[in-house]
Amino acid sequence: MSQIDNLRKFSARTWQERGLFVEAFVLLGVMRAAVLLLPFRRITSLLGLAQGEATSGSQAGLAVDPAAIGWSIQAAAARTHWESACLAQALTGMLMLSRRGINATLYLGVAKDVSDPETMTAHAWLRCGDAILTGAGGVERYSAISSFARPGAAAPRRQADIDRTGP
Repeated sequence: MSQIDNLRKFSARTWQERGLFVEAFVLLGVMRAAVLLLPFRRITSLLGLAQGEATSGSQAGLAVDPAAIGWSIQAAAARTHWESACLAQALTGMLMLSRRGINATLYLGVAKDVSDPETMTAHAWLRCGDAILTGAGGVERYSAISSFARPGAAAPRRQADIDRTGP
């Protein structure tokens, strides 16, 4: 796909989608650097994550649809000049959702490698409500070994609350 085609697709998106894409693109770079330079324990601490799963609540009426955040991360990851693997994508999604007060759970899983049953392969994915926002491809073959969420996350801001009180 040419740069012109990418630019046409980008300009056809709404301003909100464009903003989410740019945010995801930048955060993917930050999270890639974090994964390379920091221990995972430090990354989870900086993001305010603790082991456990998020409480699932209604996603209706949110100011930003979590699926739009998932789209922005996948679209940006396909266009970065660096590797934007599953862990960087899941961490990016967690940060983007957390900034908006939306609960999510980051999972780390392992599976036997299909080509060599004596080796293991790892994967990370992000779930918000019942939807898997990042890392959905082949997730069913992985066994979750750990999960992370924001402890005691506040209720997400709903569009009606924003309209009533302002940003």
